[in-house]
Amino acid sequence: MKIKLPKIRAPPEWGVEPVDSEHRYLRSVDYFVLWTSLGKGLLVFWAGALLVPYLDLTAALIAIIAGSIIGSLPLAIAGIIGSDNAIPTMVALRPSFGTLGSYFPSVLNIVQLVGWATLEIVVMATAVDGVVKAVFNYSNLYLWVIIFAFLCTAMGIAGPLTVIKQWLEKFAVWVLYGSTFWIAYWALTTRSFWELSAAPAQGGLPFLLAVDYTIAMPISWMPLIADYNRFARTSKEGFWGTYIGYIIANIAGYGVGAILILAMGTADVISAIMLIYMGVPAILLILTYEVDNGWADIYSSAVSIQNLLPKLSQRKLIVLIGAVSAILAMFIPVAEYEWFLLWIGSVFCPLFGVIFIDYFLIKRRKYNVREIYKTKGAYWFWKGINVRAIIAWAIGVLIYYCIVYLIPWLGASVPSLTATACLYWILTKIRVTSCKKGG
Repeated sequence: MKIKLPKIRAPPEWGVEPVDSEHRYLRSVDYFVLWTSLGKGLLVFWAGALLVPYLDLTAALIAIIAGSIIGSLPLAIAGIIGSDNAIPTMVALRPSFGTLGSYFPSVLNIVQLVGWATLEIVVMATAVDGVVKAVFNYSNLYLWVIIFAFLCTAMGIAGPLTVIKQWLEKFAVWVLYGSTFWIAYWALTTRSFWELSAAPAQGGLPFLLAVDYTIAMPISWMPLIADYNRFARTSKEGFWGTYIGYIIANIAGYGVGAILILAMGTADVISAIMLIYMGVPAILLILTYEVDNGWADIYSSAVSIQNLLPKLSQRKLIVLIGAVSAILAMFIPVAEYEWFLLWIGSVFCPLFGVIFIDYFLIKRRKYNVREIYKTKGAYWFWKGINVRAIIAWAIGVLIYYCIVYLIPWLGASVPSLTATACLYWILTKIRVTSCKKGG
């Protein structure tokens, strides 16, 4: 008698096509868990640690709270576009930038996501290598790079619904809460909050630029949020779960990073965690949910490439991106990445200034989804490109850098997004007016 083994079925690939109604069932709590998890990790701790050498702890925490509240709002709003239309972010750019015009931000998004995946793998591998070296006197960074790249790639193949429902909600999110509380508690038992607040600041970082550094983290997720929020049961549930979840995660991540560095007296986040009581287990616990950040970067890189080349296999792209990220992780240091945060803000804050004004004000949350996928359809514009959107975006990037280098105390994220939105609105109105006169 032959025993029939159950068939192992690969999870479905959604690619860049609209998600069917059967798979749009994620609720507010699902997105709260997802974005709480994605919004916190070793890299976020590291980003919080960048603030306190320049600002005192009180100023740093105010900047962190303000930046988290401000930056999480456009992130959650960007998710609405995906949940309204069940489409990924880079495809959602087509009605505002044109089908071919969406390729420009898609390429930049691929670059930033591969960069983030590389940084995540470097941080995880470095953390484990440090632990193993301290305990067993053995070091092999390349081995850990390969292992974590494999884990992130495997989760990418499993897909968002599996990761959220089976991994994050059943296990990883509880580890997240526990390990973060543990690190904060022991850091504050080493030196009290009031003692840490009294530590002098070095200066050299304007307060609003520090807010920009905090805003940059949620902004970095804007170009891929619809890749996940397209599975929302309703746009309202997706919005509130994302907004509240990310605010809490960003404040906790940046805040604990800043407190930890001051309390332990070292600029290295991993070394600082290892100095606290039971620091080694804490690092190992953190890594159980850290892999989801690398997973999201790799998965969304594949989705962004599919906006350019939709016929390519998503699974093969995920494997390729995982391999590339692993190779880069073997050679790229992670000591300082402030420039990367600013680059992300400069590119994507103005970009979403165009998208927000186009979707919510000009088109009033109404996209013809069928036309989005048509060559020379309603969103083709001039040779596939909406030149007005490109012009507004480019000027917005220029405005961002002018503010950063000429008047950094102003903060560049909100002004550049707002200025770009207004400029695009004006250019659109000029077009409408000229068309009426010509017709």
